[in-house]
Amino acid sequence: MAFGFGIIGCGMIANFHARAIAEIRGAKLVACYNRTSDRAQQLAEKFGCEVESSLESLLARPDIDAITICTASGAHMEPAVAAAKAGKHVIVEKPLEVTLKRCDKIIEACRENKVQLVTIFPSRFHHSAQLLKKAVDQNRFGRLVLGDAYVKWFRTQQYYDSGAWRGTWKLDGGGALMNQAIHSVDLLLWLMGPVVEVSAYTDMLAHERIEVEDVAVATLRFANGAVGVIEASTAAFPGALKKIEISGSQGSAVLEEENIIRWEFAKPTAKDQQIRDEMASRTKTGGGAGDPAAIGHHAHRELLKDFMSALKAGRPPMIDGAEGRRSVELILAIYKSAQTGKPVKLPLASDPVLKSKTK
Repeated sequence: MAFGFGIIGCGMIANFHARAIAEIRGAKLVACYNRTSDRAQQLAEKFGCEVESSLESLLARPDIDAITICTASGAHMEPAVAAAKAGKHVIVEKPLEVTLKRCDKIIEACRENKVQLVTIFPSRFHHSAQLLKKAVDQNRFGRLVLGDAYVKWFRTQQYYDSGAWRGTWKLDGGGALMNQAIHSVDLLLWLMGPVVEVSAYTDMLAHERIEVEDVAVATLRFANGAVGVIEASTAAFPGALKKIEISGSQGSAVLEEENIIRWEFAKPTAKDQQIRDEMASRTKTGGGAGDPAAIGHHAHRELLKDFMSALKAGRPPMIDGAEGRRSVELILAIYKSAQTGKPVKLPLASDPVLKSKTK
């Protein structure tokens, strides 16, 4: 019997989830629900699933084992909690939610109802990212000294105007950081470990009618003593490939989208040149630099396969609720620093009050 998935929210990102599910042996997209029924019908016709007329009817289906939530970011909590209470495993698109309080309510509901919770951060499942993580874990970089993330993307004004929720604190949760760069923020935390202090600037410089930032720069102090930078924008025409740079006393590496473009260590191994050759032979893609639809679904597939494997093995999935919460907390700390003009220490004691940047 197939493992049944249901989708809540049938916009662009739901299509990536549906494609991923379709490519997993033993998985089936059973049904979907969207507040706007025509979107649900379009998804159902494209992927061969049923449409439910309400959240309640979707969650009542015994042939659905897990719910994947693809609503606006600030509307993740309510369906996630409802799914957990219905005994369904919960998969939530990034960010887990837009405040720590709302993240924690999802985590608590899943724990109380003994269901698994997964946050969608597919970049961790790229082969190149896993090579980087393995090198960090093997101490090949020596003493980590710098960890940087650069996401200089471009989004048109029409992108923000296409939905009333876009560019709002309540439903988008933030701008270039919370919506676009959060994948790189998650990778940086995964590779470098927790951040203990941030100082930041954010602004809205090139767009209109949005509350949130289209440019951000933050300096970081990691718990291991290393320092770093996060730069993020949706105003950098025409958009550039995102980068993660890791530097240490014994090595340096640069990850550009899914390709490693630098891989140098003081103590080389036989596999290092193989890795460089493999990465050099790959075709480079623009990812979501200028087009939010121009991303692949293959890493979503691997993430969902890990989730199903975790259920079978009785272990936590690779990116559970606590992992999903970390990037939200760091981004909220960056926003707080930018709005107060002061350094902010982590962990945060409470959610900051975010102010509108509408001009």
